[in-house]
Amino acid sequence: MVVGASLAGLRGAEALRAEGFDGELTIVGRERWRPYDRPPLSKELLAGRLEPPDVELRSLGELQATWLLGYSAVRLDCVRRRLRLGSGDELPFDRLLIATGSRPRRLRALDPAASGIHELRTLDDALALRRALAAADRLAIVGAGFIGVEVASTARSLGLEVDVVSLDPPLAIAGELVSEFTRRLLAEHGVRVHIPRTVVAVQRSEAGQLLVLDDQTRLEADVVLSAVGAEPAVDWLQGSGLQMDDGVVCDEWCLVRGAPGLAAAGDVARWPHALFGPSPMRVEHWSNAGEQALAAARALLRGPGHGRPYAPIPSFWSEHFGVRLQSIGLPERGEQLEVVAGDPAERRFAAVARHRGQIIGAVAYGMPRPLAALRAEIAQRAASLPFVAS
Repeated sequence: MVVGASLAGLRGAEALRAEGFDGELTIVGRERWRPYDRPPLSKELLAGRLEPPDVELRSLGELQATWLLGYSAVRLDCVRRRLRLGSGDELPFDRLLIATGSRPRRLRALDPAASGIHELRTLDDALALRRALAAADRLAIVGAGFIGVEVASTARSLGLEVDVVSLDPPLAIAGELVSEFTRRLLAEHGVRVHIPRTVVAVQRSEAGQLLVLDDQTRLEADVVLSAVGAEPAVDWLQGSGLQMDDGVVCDEWCLVRGAPGLAAAGDVARWPHALFGPSPMRVEHWSNAGEQALAAARALLRGPGHGRPYAPIPSFWSEHFGVRLQSIGLPERGEQLEVVAGDPAERRFAAVARHRGQIIGAVAYGMPRPLAALRAEIAQRAASLPFVAS
């Protein structure tokens, strides 16, 4: 059984079949949609250049699976090997892949159930936000992470006025160099940034929404987007006995620790990575969801100790204001970013991050070739390392 019908769930189900599993396969998903590609939600789909059929993920093989879409998992009984759904039904399982991803974090002052306040995590969220923006002139975004910056770019391309409110600088997680570069991009494209600020109250006004900030600044907006980050979707695992620490704790093969026959993949999984130290880590990148699902599915069928543990080089990209940011490794763990090609002033550069003298990650705006060479260097070092022991 697979719980979670997004990229990790789909690729995990495909891997189970490809590895020879010919038994009954059930895929449970909270959303009504078949698995779809999430990156376009804040960009092409939000702008109206793509429609839902355009972002649906195609299966790479014959799954012969039972799809239970629109059903929430609410409880896991590892002893009885039962999954309870929100409908009250219980489903038996022999082996289980947890792929429920993440859900939006929320500020107390921003209630997504209130009129005019939106989140952006699902396809339905994106469609609702698109409809709202079509009738709006002003958008306020709370949060300056990747979703916030990407939506700001899309909204400006649609002609909306945009305010961004955040405690942290734009894309702070990517390091000071990228953050400062992004701050300039936002300013150059007319986005008003309020930092370090947060929202303490939202009031209805004749013009729409009135946001009250912690310094008593008041911002008018037609539409408000809450984009203050995400957290692993593990609420349904409370009381299951599984070890959780900012996600489901797994071993280096992505098998859930202390729970035979269970594995996890994607945003919900936390596991030790040989290249980045023995402390378990969680990666929210889109590429990781599919790759980790393959590893987790193989481990479910073969058990631990077969093949190499899962130790990829994380990578992701983000596009805003016509410039593409690419990242490999974990540059946020480096002491600093050093520009090795191009010039930030020219909107094209590549930079490396080092930890104790070793390259641990790299980022590039508009320069994919230097990044490819740096990725090869990190991969070569990773291939020579011993793997983390359980």
